[in-house]
Amino acid sequence: MGEHVRVVDVIRETHDAVSLVLELPPGWSYRPGQFLTVRAGDHARAYSFSSSPFTGQAPQITVKRVAGGAASNWICDSIAAGATLECLPPGGTFVPESLDRDLLLLAGGSGITPVMSILKSALCQGNGRIVLVYANRTRDAVIFADELSHLEADERLTVLHWLDSEQGPPTMEGLAELIEPYRRYESFVCGPEPFMLLAQRLLGDTVHMERFESLAHNPFLSSQPGEERLLQVTIDGQTLRLPWPAGKRLLDVLIDRGLNPPFSCRQGNCGTCATRMVHGDVELVNNEILEEEDFAEGYILACQALPLTDEVHVDYS
Repeated sequence: MGEHVRVVDVIRETHDAVSLVLELPPGWSYRPGQFLTVRAGDHARAYSFSSSPFTGQAPQITVKRVAGGAASNWICDSIAAGATLECLPPGGTFVPESLDRDLLLLAGGSGITPVMSILKSALCQGNGRIVLVYANRTRDAVIFADELSHLEADERLTVLHWLDSEQGPPTMEGLAELIEPYRRYESFVCGPEPFMLLAQRLLGDTVHMERFESLAHNPFLSSQPGEERLLQVTIDGQTLRLPWPAGKRLLDVLIDRGLNPPFSCRQGNCGTCATRMVHGDVELVNNEILEEEDFAEGYILACQALPLTDEVHVDYS
């Protein structure tokens, strides 16, 4: 079981991201880059601290809405000051060994959250230089834009923005040019999987990586859910009815049955595994590609889909 954490304030960062200012229980502390595991009904999600434990700022986590995501939508739409969240103590290893080193921080979208905690902590406690490369689709999507602009008054910080709307999606050549002067810095990256893979290819195995991955089972429950749902799938000219174990993603159910559903990544970024849902309801653990019009037409991502209803029908034809 977790402990109850009071929400002191809710800050609207962008149209689809909020920060929750928290009052942590006595004895709880966190390190830059760590996260809280939050209970949202039958789901558990890890949300990183965007605050620094060294600046006197109240602890806060930042949550970006995920289309089809039960937890993030509930938080963004329903949580207000005075609410309480059931949480597990802070955890995670995306933490610098020393804040005195020169740091190269790369973030894509909501991946700025743990990076922001590291950045502010290094400015407060360290004496090295900090370079942030921050990629977003549009200027309006930049989380912490005003705060980053203010922090740039410290000459030790350099912020380099990459906007898809102006430069196209990040490329190997473009990122290589940006980070070339800072390759000797200790590097950290968090963001969508394609962005992280670019950073890893450029910086090698020395780069510290943080992936936002949701838990298949809810650690707040005394026992793991074991019930099965029913999946009806039309694929390769046949229609099958299969058991769908709780906590197992649709793509894995199909692959384990020996079927051949299309997919490329397993991070909810590429859309290759999209299929049309004709009955039932699912939760998408992550989604970086489908838009509202896609959901209106019934499309879901098989690599991210968990069942919410007793029966789900999907059609690949």
